[in-house]
Amino acid sequence: MTAQRWTRRDFFRSSGLTAAAVIGGPALLTACSRVDDSSGSATSATAETGADPLARFREAGTIKVGVANEQPYGYRDKSGNLTGEAPEVARAIFKSLGIDNLEAQIVDSFGSLIPGLQSKQYDIIAAGMFITPERCRQIAFSNPDYAAANAFLVAEGNPKSIMSFEDVAKGDAKIGVLEGAVEKGYAESSGVAGDQIKVFPNQNAAFKGILAGRVDAIALTAVSLRWTLQQQYADEPLEVTESFVPVVDGKEQTGAGGFGFRKEDTALREAFNAELKKLQEAGGVLPLIEKFGFSATEVDKAAQLTADQLCAVS
Repeated sequence: MTAQRWTRRDFFRSSGLTAAAVIGGPALLTACSRVDDSSGSATSATAETGADPLARFREAGTIKVGVANEQPYGYRDKSGNLTGEAPEVARAIFKSLGIDNLEAQIVDSFGSLIPGLQSKQYDIIAAGMFITPERCRQIAFSNPDYAAANAFLVAEGNPKSIMSFEDVAKGDAKIGVLEGAVEKGYAESSGVAGDQIKVFPNQNAAFKGILAGRVDAIALTAVSLRWTLQQQYADEPLEVTESFVPVVDGKEQTGAGGFGFRKEDTALREAFNAELKKLQEAGGVLPLIEKFGFSATEVDKAAQLTADQLCAVS
């Protein structure tokens, strides 16, 4: 691993989960599903505790995935379909492993994903989660499938000239971050005062917050901000700044995202990694996610990294 430390979000806080929905094939959310499945089915994440689940997932043809409702990483579209960068990549990989259906658990906030995985609400996290040393102490990760820089969502014309966290620290601007996100840590490490930081539970709340004048900027990945602005708020007087790589203690904090697994599910993660590598070498990742605003730059950079590198403390 180089001197760079690749991060996405900080530790997660526990919170409740919403109802699940079964998806497969074209990814249509077709039915609600209990998470605490008491039927003893082969797809239950609580079944056969201690056994690696790959074989039984193949037999059942279904696996449960935890997804945060954050565009463009994983979300429901207007027709009720589950889509986004992470679900589309996961769907392709699991189909190659003989698992045709994803049973998706949509969580209330990004911060509830790791607790949900640890408590066996679902079997993997498919939410574009950045791989960090802190998170690696809690769960295991696949190798990354994308990398992304940060940016700010600001009012048109960027009246407070916010281009970096240091700019915020030097002035009186207030910024919004998502619950459980690394951007809060970036801001604090750059000298932004606590009363200048507003934490929002999700992406939609953050966008509404800046429109209501509660904050002057929203800090998130550039891909996420540009996609959401284009898809949902194109008529609003907002813009996204140029992307940048935050620097903390002299080290660049560029992020690379992957899929989260419980530490004991070794064979499942290794099989997933093997199929991901095949997909990357065949040039198959970009066609799946470029419609969500990702480019060859994000895909190619991720293919040069491994989870072991990203989990290492620099």
